[in-house]
Amino acid sequence: MYHYYYDGPGGAPAGGQPPQAVEEKGLPVQAEPEPEQAVKRRPRKNRSERGAAAVLLGMTLVLGVLAVVLALQAKPVDVSAWLPSEDYGESTNPQTVIVDLELERYPNGGGTTLTLVDRPGTEPLSFQEIYQQVSPSVVSITALLPMGSSQGTGVVMTADGYIITNAHVIEGAFRADVSLEDGRSFQAKLVGSDKITDLAVLKVEAENLTPAVFGESDQMVVGDTVVAIGNPMGEQLRGTMTDGILSAINRDMEVDGNTMTLLQTTAALNTGNSGGALVNDQGQIIGITNMKLISNVSDNTLEGLGFAIPTTTVKPVVDALIADGVVTGRPTLGVTVRGMSQAEKEGFGVDQGILVISVAAGSGADGKLEEGDVLLTANGAPLNSADDLLAIRDKLQVGDAIEFQVDRGGEGLAVTVELVEQYQLEG
Repeated sequence: MYHYYYDGPGGAPAGGQPPQAVEEKGLPVQAEPEPEQAVKRRPRKNRSERGAAAVLLGMTLVLGVLAVVLALQAKPVDVSAWLPSEDYGESTNPQTVIVDLELERYPNGGGTTLTLVDRPGTEPLSFQEIYQQVSPSVVSITALLPMGSSQGTGVVMTADGYIITNAHVIEGAFRADVSLEDGRSFQAKLVGSDKITDLAVLKVEAENLTPAVFGESDQMVVGDTVVAIGNPMGEQLRGTMTDGILSAINRDMEVDGNTMTLLQTTAALNTGNSGGALVNDQGQIIGITNMKLISNVSDNTLEGLGFAIPTTTVKPVVDALIADGVVTGRPTLGVTVRGMSQAEKEGFGVDQGILVISVAAGSGADGKLEEGDVLLTANGAPLNSADDLLAIRDKLQVGDAIEFQVDRGGEGLAVTVELVEQYQLEG
């Protein structure tokens, strides 16, 4: 099971504690406000249905099945049957195999791209017709981890075996098996994975698969009928279809420091639906389901809050993963920073600034910035929140540099940091 956590807006905790740290990522993150300030949101392009995350306090977003990671329904897996004959690990227990393997990679390139088609102006299909058309393109994915397993869903993109799923479904796996509706099963290789958008592409050596038809999610409007097809609870309930409507579009959700812009639906989604299909009334895939919203408050029940990655996001990411295995062009500094309380500023003897919490090894900031540094200005602009720094960084490209004025233990320094590709730091 894969959890995203959102703590909601707010200032410094009681007792004068500083705001929570914000990790600088490849996509915008929400800055923590000062105690006396209202919540600030970074300016964004005009989109409908903004701001859902601001009112979702104390919620946990759940969808994928990663049982071992969260110690929920965890079970040991005998991996010996899937290992080559060579000795890949040491063991003092004959029933235990220690592995240090990664998912086998599939060569990138070849020119395959995802095609999105316009929504036809024909009469809507019945639910039965939609299911008959789409279900052969929806697959079950079982990912093996060193000490457990993950089950999710995937959507067939091409007849020769490219399959789209969620990154969190196969994260940490050393083997992934894909089961088709017709009973065939194939071992998959990893084409590429992108944590920021939670998308991954797998490849199986197969022919004559049934590719799904992918539509333009931008042509959908709130109130349109949709269905979700996937595998809630994994193999137990595979091929389940639920219906609903699009209840919001372009919904910004803060997930692990990244902003995901998603489709929101009332179609029921459950553990195991991750990587499945959100389908319009013409049988076109318009989103890849990836999470739902549940409450961690016992007396607060939430229903009908599922989310999917729109195909307008899926296409460029999938095309990049097939071509290069990674998504390029996301500049990062490689630092974790947070705003400072007024008491902290007084303690440091500064009137403004954001505090460096950590510096990523191999980043442009490695060896130049240090934990405990106070970043006063960036390219001459004053810094008081992570948003201030992100606004500057987002105007730049990989290879550009930011000039900082830094307070380090009371000493003023001028430090220049070059932006690097984010995927290089994520391995």
